[in-house]
Amino acid sequence: MALPKAYRLKSRQDFQAVFREGIRRHSSHFTLRALKPPLSTEPSLDTAPPATKIGIAISTKVSKRAVVRNKIKRQMTAALYQLLPELVPGWRLVLIVKTTTAESECQTHKFLQELKQLLTQTEVLNGNS
Repeated sequence: MALPKAYRLKSRQDFQAVFREGIRRHSSHFTLRALKPPLSTEPSLDTAPPATKIGIAISTKVSKRAVVRNKIKRQMTAALYQLLPELVPGWRLVLIVKTTTAESECQTHKFLQELKQLLTQTEVLNGNS
């Protein structure tokens, strides 16, 4: 189950902008890079704010085996899928997987807990629950 297309961070320029200008938050398994949406001077009623875009970066340093990297990506995506309705629109996020993640055999509920904590720290979740 992949993230819906509206929520995917795709272009190289978007990734580079997040890495260059975004804020950083760390947990035991992830590093979150987050770029705030630009403040619009004139709020318009007829256009909805753009959806939050999310990218996942996982290096071959995490595991040389693609099977392991893809499994981690699927678990992260499943956790993110549950958080999509709570995300504040307009943010651009990149989740970087740390090398300790492959060794720890982390489960989706643990990913969900860590992601919630990181997103709350960066104020990306509605209500900062």
